[in-house]
Amino acid sequence: MITKGYKINDRYQIIKTLGEGGMANVYLAHDTILDRNVAVKVLRGDLANDEKFVRRFQREALSASSLSHPNIVEMYDVGEDDGQYYIVMEYVDGKTLKQVLKARGKLSVPEVVDIMLQLTDGMAHAHDAYIIHRDIKPQNIMILSNGMIKITDFGVATALNSTQLTQTNSVMGTVHYLPPEQAQGKGSTIKSDIYSMGIMMYELLTGLVPYKGDNAVEIALKHLKEPLPSVRKKDSSIPQSIENVIIKATAKNPKNRYTDAREMHQDLKTALDPERKNEERFVYKYPENDGEEKEVKKTDAVKKIEEKVKETKASKKVKKEVEEDDDDYEEKSSHKALIFFVGLFTALVLVTTIIATIYFDKNGQVENILVPDVSGMSVVDASNTLTDVGFDVETEYKYVYSDDIAEGSVVKTSPEIGTKRKSGSKIVLYVSSGEGLYTLEDFSGQNYLEVKGKIETECNCNVVVETKTVAENKKIKEETVLETVPKAGESIKLGEQITIIIPDVQYKYPDFTSGYTLAKIEEFCKKHEINLEVKYQESSTVKEGTILKQSRAAKSVVTPGATLVITISTAPQEAVNEDGEVDNNTDTED
Repeated sequence: MITKGYKINDRYQIIKTLGEGGMANVYLAHDTILDRNVAVKVLRGDLANDEKFVRRFQREALSASSLSHPNIVEMYDVGEDDGQYYIVMEYVDGKTLKQVLKARGKLSVPEVVDIMLQLTDGMAHAHDAYIIHRDIKPQNIMILSNGMIKITDFGVATALNSTQLTQTNSVMGTVHYLPPEQAQGKGSTIKSDIYSMGIMMYELLTGLVPYKGDNAVEIALKHLKEPLPSVRKKDSSIPQSIENVIIKATAKNPKNRYTDAREMHQDLKTALDPERKNEERFVYKYPENDGEEKEVKKTDAVKKIEEKVKETKASKKVKKEVEEDDDDYEEKSSHKALIFFVGLFTALVLVTTIIATIYFDKNGQVENILVPDVSGMSVVDASNTLTDVGFDVETEYKYVYSDDIAEGSVVKTSPEIGTKRKSGSKIVLYVSSGEGLYTLEDFSGQNYLEVKGKIETECNCNVVVETKTVAENKKIKEETVLETVPKAGESIKLGEQITIIIPDVQYKYPDFTSGYTLAKIEEFCKKHEINLEVKYQESSTVKEGTILKQSRAAKSVVTPGATLVITISTAPQEAVNEDGEVDNNTDTED
């Protein structure tokens, strides 16, 4: 903990503690140079001792500092002071949305729409710069007294993700908003932020997170497998158009989500328009998971059967209550007889309903037909097969990449193969356009964050950033791409991993005794975060101010935080006699 009055980097004077966390402490401080209050986030614990994490943390934070938007907290400075790594940010005098939820329980629909419009506008700006937040949650959204929101912690989540942080408190704090693809260990994309925004919107409207569990793994599995509970079941006053925004944003299959934050923003702008009040519930274009398919595809007949089963259970409950309450044997016997006939009647009604449903399905217009497996067939054969069993095949096909199905053959159908649909339903064929490949451009020399965002957007590949040690060279910038794996011009299958290699510049000590001045050495030490110690030594053989020696050998590798001792020559002191006068006497002959 840093105490009140302490000055970081001889500039940011601590006023008070704003918050504490497993990753960092946040302080209110005063910038003594620019005369303004700022928020200072200081890394703590093992993270500050992890050199790789610290360097990546600084890089990502500096990259995020390029963002300039009214709904994004501005980042002013990143640095280190006496082993403490810090970020200086705009100070927002407000509360987090999590604090607001704790105080109020939940927010009104108009309030939530206003907050989400600001959030999606800010995120659209970040996504345009190929910067993904990766940790959208109410704790990272500040709200001012005038209703304006500010998104915090850009760049921090990126650094955490890069080091695969597994601290329990950090994981648990985020897992409630975790996109399914991240739960599976896949790379984050722009659509990952959209999922988290959808989950947060759900919480703002209901006051609850949709998935709960005893541990992080259990919650992550629910994000992967369980359908999102309906907000309208919790509050029927919420318009269907608002629930549709949440449904689309939180799709488990990224293909079903909004393309980007700007599309979600545009949808929210009209969500409360009168003409959208009674719109139909949003249905996913692409398959999500088996559990949800089964829930969506229940026919009216199946629902009726379920109702009859409930009636049967109810009659059993009546039977149990009658048996327990009646002590008179004859009265109990008559009740038993009555219950027997009621149960028999209910069973007959249930059987009749089932038979009628089956008969109606076979002879009426709602016959349910299994969509046959036509994958691998030619378009003609697939169309004939589907038509023969009673479906209507769309004349316009959709084309998708496929590594397994030959070009021109059917990959899948919509609705899915193996599902049931009414006779005469429209079936769309998805035809293979061949193996999906992404050819890498020559990204060398470009900013690695922009390249990473571009690749993830274009081919949905998992992009990994690695560093390569290179000797000091003024022509190489630290945040630019050296090369990629695969190399420029080579192709990779969609969805596979691409590695971006950036320079980890290795600086070396020069020979300071070869003409360097103290001012130049001080400049070198400041640039490379080296502690400089100066000693002086009398010398009558060299000019005063000459660098005599250095504690770190020339061409040895520079390490931030190390101490360099240099020795500088001074003129010899003149001899002084007992009276304090300079003794100029010299031996002479008589």
